Amino acid sequence: MIDCLVTLSGNFRRRPRVQGLKSTDKSLSNSDSKKLSLNLDMKFILSTHNIAVTTAIEDHILAKIEKLEHLDQKAIEARVNIERDQTKGPDKQYKCAIRLGVRGPDLFAEDYEDDLYKAIDLVTKKIEQQIRKLHSKEKAKSHSAASRDKMKRQEANLE
Repeated sequence: MIDCLVTLSGNFRRRPRVQGLKSTDKSLSNSDSKKLSLNLDMKFILSTHNIAVTTAIEDHILAKIEKLEHLDQKAIEARVNIERDQTKGPDKQYKCAIRLGVRGPDLFAEDYEDDLYKAIDLVTKKIEQQIRKLHSKEKAKSHSAASRDKMKRQEANLE
């Protein structure tokens, strides 16, 4: 189920939710059948600046977002912003920023690289690290509470 809003320099194109179609349906092209295999339950917004979005770029971003959703199923939305800045040097020409809406403060990462795919990969890696850090904090909180309760029970038994 994909609900994605693609922003192309102010032009909005809404892609409908696609459900119940099989990849063997003759009316679908190969790229549509790939998108059907993605199962995003979160809202996905892709905005660009000075870049024409191709299906390859969009598929690459959707695959990375699906991986992030697998790590954190409670994610509400993902906003991806990709830009091409011609005034900067060729080594920092492409910018990719991802804001992942989760319960609590949103997770945000951005990166500048000479290759757009490399920028997308590095930003996704940064967001993955933030998700893992958030999950370890939650686990540590629950583990410390459980150990406090255990200590209280043991002290009550000694008295």
